[in-house]
Amino acid sequence: MQENTGRKYRLIFTLMALMVLIFTVLNICIGSVGIPFKDAVLSLLGRKGDDMAVRIITDIRLPRAIAALLLGGALSVSGFLLQTFFRNPIAGPFILGISSGAKLTVALAMVASLSLGFTVGSLGMIAAAFVGSMVSMLFVLAVSGKVGRMSVLIICGVMIGYICSAITDFVITFADDSNIVNLHGWSLGSFSGTGWDHVRVMSATVIITVFTAFLLSKPMSAYQMGDVYAKNVGVNIRLLRVLLILVSSILSATVTAFAGPVSFVGVAVPHLVKSLFKTSKPLVLIPGCFLGGSLFCLMCDLIARTLFAPTELSISTVTAVFGAPVVIIMMLGRGKKAS
Repeated sequence: MQENTGRKYRLIFTLMALMVLIFTVLNICIGSVGIPFKDAVLSLLGRKGDDMAVRIITDIRLPRAIAALLLGGALSVSGFLLQTFFRNPIAGPFILGISSGAKLTVALAMVASLSLGFTVGSLGMIAAAFVGSMVSMLFVLAVSGKVGRMSVLIICGVMIGYICSAITDFVITFADDSNIVNLHGWSLGSFSGTGWDHVRVMSATVIITVFTAFLLSKPMSAYQMGDVYAKNVGVNIRLLRVLLILVSSILSATVTAFAGPVSFVGVAVPHLVKSLFKTSKPLVLIPGCFLGGSLFCLMCDLIARTLFAPTELSISTVTAVFGAPVVIIMMLGRGKKAS
């Protein structure tokens, strides 16, 4: 039985990885300028091909596809960690207002730096987003300690998101620098404008942080069984909770810093992955959520770029179309179980 389960997991992981590869290639080949598959492969292999195709792939589409892959996986893992922390499948960085808090601090940092005549680097944006994530998270934790129902906590998170978004829009609207106009697209969520410098920073941050989350798989499994069980097997619950908050905040902050707030991925994808694997084991779900989030965001970004080309949709618009129904189904399912 265990051998069959392991074979099933390997098959699902293989299929998910293959789908991620396929959608990465599709994101490279499909766009306002179509690129033949042969030219795309030659370009990726570093061989000489059509000069225009090479420039489009290497300068625009490949870094954007890598960003969607990395940030989509990071956001999904962040959502899974928050769901583990709160022991509730509806918890996520966007719904709890954590992404909106990060968006606000990044916008403030960008506006302040541009008004002073300099630009904030990638690490500076991540740091600003992390501060906003932590402030929002601390507020959510304070509320969760006073209310027993998750529904009230979610409503508070949504209100935090609205307040932070309103302040962000106010700051962007009345900013003096003309470059702030570029913040409007970012504030709606977008993988466009990603360069190789961004890719290097986000790769290092996401890979290290996701690997750290994977190392927490064993204590997380015990934590899922309840505080008493976790204490009995030697898990330091307070330390584990701190690490879960830090890791999830870093991941969501990285996503917000480079792509803006991306909605519903952190809630919908972990639920879909759990349903696919039919398990709640972090050892399986953390890599599964990463692949699932990568696939989901690659698919949504492809739709955002091509559906009404040359007009491009925000990534959050597309992820909401596919992710929001999943959240609604989850809430209806929980309502039936409660009754």
